[in-house]
Amino acid sequence: MRWIIPLLLAGIYGLSGGPAAAAEAKVTQLLTGMDHPWSLAFLPQEDGMLITERPGRLRYWRPGQPLSAPVSGVPAVYAHGQGGLFDVVLAPDFSQSRRIYLSYAEQGKDEAGTAVGYGRLSQDNTHLADFKVIFRQQPKLSSGEHFGGRLAFDRQGFLYISLGENNRRPTAQDLTKHQGKIIRLTAEGEIPPDNPFVHNENARPEIWSLGHRNPQGLALNPWSGAIWENEHGPMGGDEVNIIAKGANFGWPIATYGINYSGLKIPEAQGGEVAGTVQPVWYWQKSPAISGMAFYNAGRFPQWQHSLFIGALKQKALLRLTLEGDRVVAEQRLLEDRGERIRDVRVGPDGFLYVLTDERNGKLLKVGLE
Repeated sequence: MRWIIPLLLAGIYGLSGGPAAAAEAKVTQLLTGMDHPWSLAFLPQEDGMLITERPGRLRYWRPGQPLSAPVSGVPAVYAHGQGGLFDVVLAPDFSQSRRIYLSYAEQGKDEAGTAVGYGRLSQDNTHLADFKVIFRQQPKLSSGEHFGGRLAFDRQGFLYISLGENNRRPTAQDLTKHQGKIIRLTAEGEIPPDNPFVHNENARPEIWSLGHRNPQGLALNPWSGAIWENEHGPMGGDEVNIIAKGANFGWPIATYGINYSGLKIPEAQGGEVAGTVQPVWYWQKSPAISGMAFYNAGRFPQWQHSLFIGALKQKALLRLTLEGDRVVAEQRLLEDRGERIRDVRVGPDGFLYVLTDERNGKLLKVGLE
């Protein structure tokens, strides 16, 4: 069942999630001048972080210092349209291995696709050594659209990769293609033997779930251990999902969105279609959602059990209040800034760290007054 009633209340009345509504967000601008930053990752045992810029640069920054020169050893990227350098995440054993994972758009013979690899970050954070590609989207079908590109590890150390359908709608239901899927691999890029389609000769064995449009958010729920995902709908129908083994999340046969022309999606059979999984939350008017993070820190108790999501088109930081796996309210922050929010992460200090997707991209630190 879709949670329509709280969604309508949130949209019409500005319903927020509990006592945090009375507290104003306090924003500190930490960095400016980045070129369309896409993702950030905190380095343990120091104050620094890594930041990706979509044109293909990986940077290091720590408070009190300027943004570093580009880290060397990053692979070449296809920086056209929505393509470029995407996510950066640390290996679960980063403190020992210094391994970091990158996702990016990779040029093919004619078109492009999403790729993922890892390398070893030098102790001085200036170089990425021995970069190894562990996954390539097949076939490559993108002319610059719908790459997905988010990465997340689960508690068992498996790596999940979100892949857009390259704006080729039917591919999201085609198990012979990676488009419109969530991929599950080992940290070394191998195929886990319990993946749902391993023994299906008509399916790609890396696939974990299908029926996705352009998944731009991926995060581990710290309370349940489940992987949550969000994705862009077309005109309407942006949604948040709890990813499950072998599940079909519907695109393009099940959607609450319509085409940009104002007509229905040609393949769509409705919002609820037998054999497809309903999202836990969706928007009738697309915010163009992006990176997301669960709040499980002690600094701001009012934000406990919240899911924060960036909005590109509607230029806000969305806060969804959770009761278990239910979304019960929505609050919008940072709307007055008028900036596209590309990523949000919870820092080790309990503050939110937000990247704005602009030519003069910013790093913001967000807390409560």
